[in-house]
Amino acid sequence: MSGEFTATLEKSGEIENTVTGRVSGKQITLPVWFIEEDGTLYLVPVTGSDTEWYKNVLATPRLQIAAGGQSITAAATPITNQTRVREIVEKFRSKYGADQVAAYYPKTDVAVEVSLPD
Repeated sequence: MSGEFTATLEKSGEIENTVTGRVSGKQITLPVWFIEEDGTLYLVPVTGSDTEWYKNVLATPRLQIAAGGQSITAAATPITNQTRVREIVEKFRSKYGADQVAAYYPKTDVAVEVSLPD
């Protein structure tokens, strides 16, 4: 499954990220940009640590990722190390364009790592 899903990701500019609401308990889905490297996805919340879906991941560190009609459920690991966050943001700039990242990501103090299942 992971190989097929990774191939789908290569054709996608964004994914659907579904998290569990920390107060409501409901499933919340939002489109997000991503970087995929060696079976790991990296996500940057648009408003950093203030982003609601990021706060939900802190409460329930599992999410569902969907792209191209396929989906997976995986553990999400918050990244707060500023050096690592900067490295990931730089990869976003390379993929999506520095101007786009500057326009859509006003606060970049955290990221999220998602290991794709084998």
